[in-house]
This record gives sequence, C-alpha cells and structure tokens, in this order.
Amino acid sequence: MTEQTVSDYDLVGGGPAVARVVDGFYERVTADPDLAHYFEGVDLNRLKRHQALLVSQVMGGPTAYDGRELGVAHARLGITDEAFDRVVAHLAATLQEAGAPADVIGRVGGALGGTRSAIVTDAPGAPGAPGAP
Repeated sequence: MTEQTVSDYDLVGGGPAVARVVDGFYERVTADPDLAHYFEGVDLNRLKRHQALLVSQVMGGPTAYDGRELGVAHARLGITDEAFDRVVAHLAATLQEAGAPADVIGRVGGALGGTRSAIVTDAPGAPGAPGAP
C-alpha cells in the first residue's frame, strides 16, 4: 500500500482558500502606506488572478502560474528589500489568519524568498521607488 501525501494546497483548502488568502493579502498591501504606491493604477483583478496561480503553484496545487517572468513584471517598480519583506510578512500574516499551519507558511515564505533577486531592484528613481516622482 502506498502512502499518499497531501499538498499544502489541499491542506489549506484548495482553490477557494487560496482565493480568500489572495483577497485578504491585497487588502493588506494596498492599505499599507509603505506599499500602496506600488499598486496605483494596477488592474487588481488581473493581479489577483496571477497571484492566486502563483500561490497555488508554490503550494503544490494543480494550477500553474502563467504570467510574465517575475523579474520582468517587477523591473520598473524599484522594489526595495524592505518592501519585499513587508509583502512577504503580509502574506504570512494573511495565511496565518486563514488558519494555515506554521510549516506551510514557512514553506511558502521560503519559496517567495527564493524570488527576492528577481523582484528587488531598488533602482534609484525608478517609478514606484521611494522618492521617485
């Protein structure tokens, strides 16, 4: 008899749970005064769809992220290490509020940490960078 493993995606409740987490996550980041400017003029419904696919993929779900490469999607934003850390913290807090186990939150955070070099550009004067026009 083979032992069947349950993915983190299934463990947290699958697609409906991921959708609720993504909605809560964007409520948090768009209300954060240090992050809100990154989302000005952005189609949040489209962004939520991509984020749900990305989180689902990271958690071992059946869907795959089909958006632009993360580096390309974030290049013009001038994202700092501090902003990246705040975003990851908001996602972790949202997952915790949704009842995700600590080990699942840790794995998601670890996977996101692996994207830091593609997302953080911290280019002075880049649109969205602190102090940029």
